[in-house]
Amino acid sequence: MRLLEHIANSRAWRSVFRTGIPESNLERSEVIMNGLFLHVHPVKVRERSLRFSTTFYLGGISFGLFLILIVTGILLMLYYRPSVPQAYHDMKDLQFVVSPGRFLRNMHRWAAHGMVAVVFLHLLRVFYAGAYKPPREFNWVVGVLLFILTLLLSFTGYLLPWDQLSIWAVTIGTNMARATPLIGEKLRFVLLGGNVVGGNALLRFYVLHCVVLPLFLTLGVGIHFWRIRKDGGLK
Repeated sequence: MRLLEHIANSRAWRSVFRTGIPESNLERSEVIMNGLFLHVHPVKVRERSLRFSTTFYLGGISFGLFLILIVTGILLMLYYRPSVPQAYHDMKDLQFVVSPGRFLRNMHRWAAHGMVAVVFLHLLRVFYAGAYKPPREFNWVVGVLLFILTLLLSFTGYLLPWDQLSIWAVTIGTNMARATPLIGEKLRFVLLGGNVVGGNALLRFYVLHCVVLPLFLTLGVGIHFWRIRKDGGLK
């Protein structure tokens, strides 16, 4: 115990954490306020908000699935090449040649399916509990945008295996985008990088799936957590 106190009061520890071992409520509050990851939590929470029946932990489960997707996605990127016809062969190698490939791909796929379902259930829970009402209406909008980004992430990942199911699914999806009033044709052209589903479309969907959409989703999750705290914690 004395060793822990010595470490917590050392200059190196305080240069990182700014506080020693908290002994009072004020010091505990300072630990949360000064922590990079803890500061998104309120200093005090209602006991009923911590019960499983209040939130069903759907928000935390969604965030956990997102972390799984990030880790498995980075590992899959080490083997995958977004070009024709290498993309299909790489998926086959991941499925049958690379020893942890099938495990990583299935974990990534099922985590994606699970995230779509859990985020949708989270929105339903917030709606039926009335947690979107003032002063939380802004965070409700952020949550809806996060759900849309989750769907877009799932959709953009559809093309990457470059098999018949992927190509036809994206063909149908981009044809639906073409039905958008005024900008439909240009929107489809931008998504595909041309007029047909080819190498340009594969590269653009890869960049959207691995870079653009995850960055926006990460930013949105940060704003979502920050607003939960500013709005008084969980409801």
